[in-house]
Amino acid sequence: MTAGETTFDVLNGLGMLLICFVTLYPIWYVLVNAFNEGQDAMRGGIYWWPRVFSIESFEAVFKNSGIMTAMGVTVAKTLIGTVVHVLFTAMVAYALSRKELIGRKFYMYVGTITMFFSGGLIPTFLLIRDLHMLDSFLVYIIPAMFSFFDLIIFLAFFRDIPDALDEAARIDGAGDLSIFVKIVLPVSLPVLATIALFHGVYQWNDFFTGIIYINNVDLQPIQTYLFRVVAQSSSSQMIASMPGGIGKSVTSQSVKLATMVVTTLPIVVAYPFLQKYFVKGLMIGAVKG
Repeated sequence: MTAGETTFDVLNGLGMLLICFVTLYPIWYVLVNAFNEGQDAMRGGIYWWPRVFSIESFEAVFKNSGIMTAMGVTVAKTLIGTVVHVLFTAMVAYALSRKELIGRKFYMYVGTITMFFSGGLIPTFLLIRDLHMLDSFLVYIIPAMFSFFDLIIFLAFFRDIPDALDEAARIDGAGDLSIFVKIVLPVSLPVLATIALFHGVYQWNDFFTGIIYINNVDLQPIQTYLFRVVAQSSSSQMIASMPGGIGKSVTSQSVKLATMVVTTLPIVVAYPFLQKYFVKGLMIGAVKG
């Protein structure tokens, strides 16, 4: 190895470390300040470790009924929405993967157009209103049931499934639904996990749907709740209503940071367990042969 190659490797390694630091430090900063006592954190100067360790901000979060209700809504819509989205999109993708489907190319053209053009916010709102899904939990599920982008990923995987499996099942008398449930889905775990991760992250992080279509505070997800806490500074009112004198050392800023940590932690914990499927999913259709 030459001196030039060694220097390049060192600079490359330093560059990667710098990128990692720039990416991870903001998360670490939020975590450190969330675990610091609120009044002390207002003095500033906390960068690496909590100066006065405290969990009172998290107590304020978990003792607030509004936050816990919003968290329950988020968990429910993430689980239900992800399962419904994955199964429905997979069913449509399986149908479009069948060469004998009449009008298959036309459906693909129409679906591709929807990836680049949409009706816009106002027509979508009017449609949701006419379907009576305003202030309804279904607004989180039904409009997000299908994604043509995810369908393309499914299609790339389904086309690689050997035709022999389908032919053998039909000889045994299996129909399309039976083949899809008993053969296609079991061999499609990598792509199912990948789409579940994609859509699960979307459902967990989605705050816009709650802002536009939901007025009932009991149906707002945690991300919408957090948005309104940050945007409207309503965390001060939340602190004032805390029982047991928790608000003495808790500030609105510390509650905001603690809420950010609580809302981010579940998806961060789940991601490593799905990472291997995520990598496989990204490679779907990329390598032939």
